[in-house]
Amino acid sequence: MNYQLKLEEIIEKNKDNKKIPTLLLHSCCAPCSSYCLEYLSNFFKITIFYYNPNITEKEEYLKRVVEQKRLIKELPCKYEIKFLEGNYNPKLFFNLSKGLEREPEKGKRCFKCYELRLQETALIAKKLDFDYFATTLTLSPYKNSNWVNEIGEKLETKYNIKYLYSDFKKKNGYKRSIELSKIYNLYRQDYCGCIYSKKNKAKD
Repeated sequence: MNYQLKLEEIIEKNKDNKKIPTLLLHSCCAPCSSYCLEYLSNFFKITIFYYNPNITEKEEYLKRVVEQKRLIKELPCKYEIKFLEGNYNPKLFFNLSKGLEREPEKGKRCFKCYELRLQETALIAKKLDFDYFATTLTLSPYKNSNWVNEIGEKLETKYNIKYLYSDFKKKNGYKRSIELSKIYNLYRQDYCGCIYSKKNKAKD
């Protein structure tokens, strides 16, 4: 399925209705959010939801939070970007990873990690009455965008809150995120955040 096309259709429909919807956008890090914010902020009133219990080391987690907040302040956007931080509880990630420690990147452990973060995003979006929820995860070529969108679609039905489909790597989105990272001198980590991806990176 062409998820970028689905996103464009949603945007055009809202434009036709002369509506600027609210969007709770889950972010994994500032670099991945950079292009997403630059693009989506023309069509949505966005709140970044920083929820990443998969990040093993607290120092790394806090460093990414600081960079996310700095980018929001410095990036010029049509509508103000707000920031909301979720609870940081790495035990949640380790509990769902039991038995999946040896899974490769893009394996079953990653699927459960996507699900964990998207479900919390959907719940918060529902609670705070957002029009849509979404995630920056589809920007990365190292993430399975089909899985992310399939999870989002199921959560939309489960919680009755609209999911914003995406494949942000399309239209050179990933390339643009690298450019924006250089422009704003963003800290770009070379692993997703969990101890397993860090170990895999060390083996490369």
